Amino acid sequence: MDRPDLPLNALRVFEVAMRQGSFTKAATELRVTQAAVSHQIARLEDLLGVKLFSRHAQGLVATDEGRLLFPILEQGFDAMSRVLGSLQGTRDIEVLNIGVNTTFALGWLLPRLGAFRAACPGIDLRVSTHNNRVEILREGLDMAIRFGSGGWSGHDTLPLIEAPLSPVCAPHLAAQLQTPTDLMRFPLLRSYRSAEWPAWFAATDVPFTAILGPVLDSSVALAELAAAGEGIALLPVAMFERPLGEGRLFRPFAQSLPMGSYYLGWSSERAVSKSMERFISWISTEIESGVTANK
Repeated sequence: MDRPDLPLNALRVFEVAMRQGSFTKAATELRVTQAAVSHQIARLEDLLGVKLFSRHAQGLVATDEGRLLFPILEQGFDAMSRVLGSLQGTRDIEVLNIGVNTTFALGWLLPRLGAFRAACPGIDLRVSTHNNRVEILREGLDMAIRFGSGGWSGHDTLPLIEAPLSPVCAPHLAAQLQTPTDLMRFPLLRSYRSAEWPAWFAATDVPFTAILGPVLDSSVALAELAAAGEGIALLPVAMFERPLGEGRLFRPFAQSLPMGSYYLGWSSERAVSKSMERFISWISTEIESGVTANK
């Protein structure tokens, strides 16, 4: 039996829907309606005789057939884009979408974007920030940087920077802190990771009592409250070198608590593109240069 002629437009719609993880986001990228995306996917499924997506409580999920087809189409469309760009006499620009933990973005990556553009002029880097909760494929990302242990199922990871936590506060509060026990006299600002302060006090052999106070999901927000004198925050000091150097924040005690590192991660289901390879190489070199300089 002859194979059906597969419409290029329907294949393109499927590739975008897979990359975005959503018919709605695919429609936005393609500048069509969600109904048009659904129609093209249904048409492609009918021609292939298989289901490419299934709907679950957590949203749109690709079937085994969909995951098998996607990398081939992704590579094919990328190749066509490069060839067409060459024929049109344009520069070979690759888009790289990266989700970055807000603390890492402000404390490390954004000050180095100029260096990245100089080193990788052929990459159009698009950064979206998050508070450590990110789903790479569902959010249409190529890679993500987040804090933790690095053991994320279905992802390959590269360790970037260790980020032990230490108390920081405004200078006028630091002047009133002689021993870790003195911290109990002030509001202790907390992140959503409730075990951090108890673990830090345990490391200093100071009995810990329950604390009440604001809980925030952003280390950047915690730093701002601490700088304003609203309490003491437990932060990854490697990401706050500027306010510490400027004297807006002060580190009253040297004791630090290893709770994790920042990792660069990407889906193990997708092939690593050239732009991803170049970003991995660049960030590895930058971090190694910083480590060497501090020795």
